[in-house]
Amino acid sequence: MGINIMEEKSFAFAIEIIGFYKQMLGESKDMVLAKQILRSGTSIGANVKEGVSAQSKRDFLTKMNIALKEAEETEYWIQLFMATGYIKEQQPQILYKCKELCRILSATVSTTKRHLNLE
Repeated sequence: MGINIMEEKSFAFAIEIIGFYKQMLGESKDMVLAKQILRSGTSIGANVKEGVSAQSKRDFLTKMNIALKEAEETEYWIQLFMATGYIKEQQPQILYKCKELCRILSATVSTTKRHLNLE
């Protein structure tokens, strides 16, 4: 999968996370939890964007690793929100999109490590 697709998907996901955050604000939900998912969910795309303009392959790998960790953290928050009723059962697409980002980033990290002979 190309970098442009990864950038587009992570940006679109950040927009969804912001929408979810706004929804939580409107429903007066727990703001500490809402800010956690806002931070981690929008950080994915920011790190991908930084990685695209990295100065070296190792710098690229570092940024993609950070983006992957943020995606995994976001996946945790989404699962927690689903388990506690913050996200309705009819809204599972946000979890699927997060899992897709995790898969894309994991594959990118693995491929980059192979190219750098780090595995």
